[in-house]
Amino acid sequence: MVHISFDYTQVLPFVSQDEINLFEREFSLHQKNIYRRQGKGSEFLGWVDLPGKTGHDLFSRLEADAHAIREESEVVVIVGIGGSYLGARAVIEALSGPLPMPGVQDVNRPEVVYAGHHLDAGYHQQLLKYLDQRDYSVIVISKSGTTTEPAIAFRLVRKHIEEKYGIEAGSKRIYAITDAQRGALKKLSIERGYTTYDIPDDIGGRYSVLTPVGLLPIAVAGFDVKKIMDGARAMAGFLKQHNKLADNPAASYAVIRNILYNKGKTTEILVGYNPSLMYFIEWWKQLFGESEGKDDKGIFPAGLGFTTDLHSMGQYIQEGLHNIFETVVTVGTSQKTMDIPSDDDNLDGLNYLSGRGLDYVNAMAVRATMMAHVDGGVPNLEIHLPAMDAQNLGELIYFFEMACAISGYIMDVNPFDQPGVESYKRNMFALLGKPGFEKETKVLRERLKREGFNDSY
Repeated sequence: MVHISFDYTQVLPFVSQDEINLFEREFSLHQKNIYRRQGKGSEFLGWVDLPGKTGHDLFSRLEADAHAIREESEVVVIVGIGGSYLGARAVIEALSGPLPMPGVQDVNRPEVVYAGHHLDAGYHQQLLKYLDQRDYSVIVISKSGTTTEPAIAFRLVRKHIEEKYGIEAGSKRIYAITDAQRGALKKLSIERGYTTYDIPDDIGGRYSVLTPVGLLPIAVAGFDVKKIMDGARAMAGFLKQHNKLADNPAASYAVIRNILYNKGKTTEILVGYNPSLMYFIEWWKQLFGESEGKDDKGIFPAGLGFTTDLHSMGQYIQEGLHNIFETVVTVGTSQKTMDIPSDDDNLDGLNYLSGRGLDYVNAMAVRATMMAHVDGGVPNLEIHLPAMDAQNLGELIYFFEMACAISGYIMDVNPFDQPGVESYKRNMFALLGKPGFEKETKVLRERLKREGFNDSY
């Protein structure tokens, strides 16, 4: 049984049911290719049956290591970039909430901070200074160990932890999630004796949140990874059982977004009305952007937080260039309610809401905004979670993973590679003077001179 639901009622003014039904045969073909591992990029379809294959031994190990980290660390540093950290951060922040609660949180739940997801010197200086005053552990996530941003950050943090605790003791505080057999990080892990977890060869980074890549950080943060996997397993089983388009919500979502794309709706905005969904939206942006944006094709994935961004982007959505559709993630009533108080002076004119809960006001804001945007020519899809909990997040993760695969196949791209990402990396290596890039270095530095760039670093 699955708990999240998908509603496309508010898209029917723009897309007819007959148009959707025309994709029945194509969906059937793509679904079979996914489960039979016959489609484009089929060597990276290990995520499809992962929830049903994850066993007790892995959970026991994750829980034991998470407990050890929590016992000795006030802070845990997650080193990674892209798919190596976004999924974990998405779940951790969704379940933690957007604000720290000093003095209220579980004393055995360490603070989670991040490194290696950018190259800003000020941030990393501040991080190391902060770690001077805290007991901490490190989870470094990289299949190769040579991706520039996390590799630099790990070099900095590794030096710090070894100087603070000594090489042997510091190494015991480092947990590496990397390739099972090869790579720089694997080699270093063997040499220093780090605790390691394997990244499966048949699962790409942006589909890896349900592997140790996501599960270990989430477990360290104090959340139940079994429940997350229970949700993913339930959704995986549900989607596999339903081979009719009308009964398969992930396929319906994939089909409708492609129909809208072919009608000129080239930008999709994932909208959340809960601040704790911000990094889930960031994970979704990478999942769809990196999967579909190739071969001169792709829906541009954007993300906004309402009602906040209604006061900055709402005008454009309502009356700007109409190449947009929205997918709105709504969440049921929160466990903690807060009613709006009455005020004798009523200067703000809000006494008509006295006694109403904030959840009710937020729900009405959702409905009002969806109606306004649909009236303004912006199709709206809705995905509803009964509650923000581990089970529902597990369902939602797998829902989007399957929808992304089907959508990419409909678009006739390989949803599991990312050749374009290598372009900026090659240029960066050349400009930084990496050995082996001498020819490219000369060409690009001449180009910078012609463009007037002043290399004053």
